[in-house]
Amino acid sequence: MINTLHIENIGIIDDLSIELGEGFNVLTGETGAGKTLIIDSLQILAGGRFSKEMIRTGEPSSFVELSLFLPGRGFEDDTVIISRETNLSGKNICKINGRLATVSELREFMKNVIDIHGQNDNQSILDKETHIEYVDRFAGDKLLSLHKEYEELYEKRNEIKQELKRNYGDEKEKQRKVDLLKYQINEIDIAKLQPNEEEELNGKRKIILNSELIAENVKSADYNINETALESVNTAVRSLEKISNLDEKYSKVLQELETVYYELEEAARDISSLNEDNNFDEEERNQIEERLDLIFSLKRKYGNSIEEILEYGDKIKQELYEIENLEEYTNKLKKDIKNIEEKMYDLADKMYKIRCDVAKKLDDKITAELIDLEMKNAKFHVNIEKTEEFNKNGLDKIEFLIATNFGDTFKPLIKIASGGEMARIMLGIKKVLADVDRVPVLVFDEIDTGISGVAANKVAEKLKAIAKSHQVLCITHLAPIAAKGDNNFYINKQIEDGKTKTRVKKLNKEEKIKEIARIATGEITEVSLKHAQHLIEH
Repeated sequence: MINTLHIENIGIIDDLSIELGEGFNVLTGETGAGKTLIIDSLQILAGGRFSKEMIRTGEPSSFVELSLFLPGRGFEDDTVIISRETNLSGKNICKINGRLATVSELREFMKNVIDIHGQNDNQSILDKETHIEYVDRFAGDKLLSLHKEYEELYEKRNEIKQELKRNYGDEKEKQRKVDLLKYQINEIDIAKLQPNEEEELNGKRKIILNSELIAENVKSADYNINETALESVNTAVRSLEKISNLDEKYSKVLQELETVYYELEEAARDISSLNEDNNFDEEERNQIEERLDLIFSLKRKYGNSIEEILEYGDKIKQELYEIENLEEYTNKLKKDIKNIEEKMYDLADKMYKIRCDVAKKLDDKITAELIDLEMKNAKFHVNIEKTEEFNKNGLDKIEFLIATNFGDTFKPLIKIASGGEMARIMLGIKKVLADVDRVPVLVFDEIDTGISGVAANKVAEKLKAIAKSHQVLCITHLAPIAAKGDNNFYINKQIEDGKTKTRVKKLNKEEKIKEIARIATGEITEVSLKHAQHLIEH
């Protein structure tokens, strides 16, 4: 549930915080005071589109933050802080518990937290493409695993079908492609590239380029050891030999010096061999340069490294095989599609049966809700048809139909429902789905549009019922709905420092009665107050 909503610089809202409670939260107030801006702010936090025109005049940026209590979601203290800052340049900074997130990540997270039914949602339910989503949501987990398995096969099938569409053109085009691939394959194969070869060649090249410097210093080291150091150490050994028998300490130093002599003698031999190895002819140098030039040329054409060149070679060999054996390869792909489609048919049939069963339950439940919402003769029907072509949801085509009067035939919602009826149909669907809906927060923006009287009382009852299992936030202009609020808030606008600002106040019991009286009659009188008290009590 939402604990706190904080808004800065959205429209006429400069700095506003609302602490919502459990159950049914009702927002009422003056027209144009900023009630819809509060819903817009929730839309922004849900990953919705943001226009820089929404930023308060004269301010460089806007900021919206939400504190949520989400038990069982794996967050510390079960608390999550969601925020989104947007500046005039259009840059967004979204955060989920302090971690930076993209708008799409924010949208993905919030779709499982908050469901906003604004006035535009009456349009979305008129779109028959969305109807299958409502049915599947009602079906719940029993359809989820089947649908997931089906989607994986659906994507794989589409990939193979795209592969089948590959066209190498006419015979001349195909032959040109074959000739090019053969040339590239031959160029790579004849090079006989080896992993790490380039590094080894560059190492040798470096030594050759510095051969004079190496020879000069190796010769100097050889001379100093063989002509100077060895002779000096040898002389010192002979001197100590003459006194070694006089005391153990002379004998011990002699042994150490003899060890040094032998190690120095071995180092001298190594240096001499280095001197011999430092002989490079011009032909070897040319061979290394030519090999490196060849590798550079191949890298420029086929990859940034020898490994990438070899990978590219394997890839075009496969492509050449596919072209030269196109018929055989095509038949293999067609066989793969056939096998996948057999599995898809099986899964689609299982999903169809589940949806048919769910559709019957939805027919009865939503029809009952509509009757209770003063659409006495209305009948709701989920129409399911099987199609011949696979789609992302199987082989099913689903559309919501309704008959609003006795004796009418079922027709699409868009051809029947008025604005007030549409709001009640939407509420009826929400009420039915609320029992299986895991989204904890439901928001209704002026769902009372086009209704009054008994229907308004029924809408209020449905909202109150939904609020038993969800946190509900509702903007309304109707007294019966406001009277059902567990937490009532009054939104008004004030002029401060020459600017219009939105203010919110949580109403106590007495203030709630006065506000309901104002909504009911437009003025606060003894009669309207008694009427308001009656609405709250009953």
